[in-house]
Amino acid sequence: MKIGHFMYILAIAVLIVGFIPPVMGANETTDAATNYYNIGVSYLSTHDYQRAIDFFNLALASNTTMIQMSDGLLYTYQGKTYALIQLSEYDDAIGTVDEGLAIYPKDPMLWNDKGYALYKLGKNQDAVNAYDTAISFDQNYTNALINKGQALFQMGRYQDAADAYARAEATDPGNSEAIAGLAQAKTAAGAATQTMLIILGGILIVVAVGIVGYMKYYRQAEEKKPEKKTKGKKK
Repeated sequence: MKIGHFMYILAIAVLIVGFIPPVMGANETTDAATNYYNIGVSYLSTHDYQRAIDFFNLALASNTTMIQMSDGLLYTYQGKTYALIQLSEYDDAIGTVDEGLAIYPKDPMLWNDKGYALYKLGKNQDAVNAYDTAISFDQNYTNALINKGQALFQMGRYQDAADAYARAEATDPGNSEAIAGLAQAKTAAGAATQTMLIILGGILIVVAVGIVGYMKYYRQAEEKKPEKKTKGKKK
């Protein structure tokens, strides 16, 4: 082999060796998000929610280009939100959901999780609105329908709650939570209706007694009025 040819091959080899490490480094940076996500999921499965959150945060702080291509980014937001809810960190859960919704505005699970966090904060109407949004993207979303029924029940809207539970049971026949919620809502709705009828009956009685008393008083007052004496004409 000629010296010139050998030097040419050697130069190419040096260039290749010099080029490989940066590419590998770039791949490691890109794949880091996936690695962190997978570790977060493993901690999530063992109910170690704080460590799961830590690794989900590392995933989100990494280059998420690759993880977003496989929907791993969406799952990262979902997983972190779930972990935060399990730790009762509802405000942070809502913040994480909103970050996820900025990228995935039509994801029903994120909307459902937001509704649940709002519900736990006592913001029932906002929770119902979030559940409705989730259901608008997935009309057979059983959990969102059950959660909506729960929020409506807390608001005293028992018939609306019963309707939500009934719809949930229709999407998943035999669902024990939907069946129990439906029975409870129906009982409460019946009791509320009965109470309302009793109240209305009482109001009607009070009104009737008032009218009778007024008429009696009015008649007595009329009977007690002195008759006007007519003056005789002077002759």
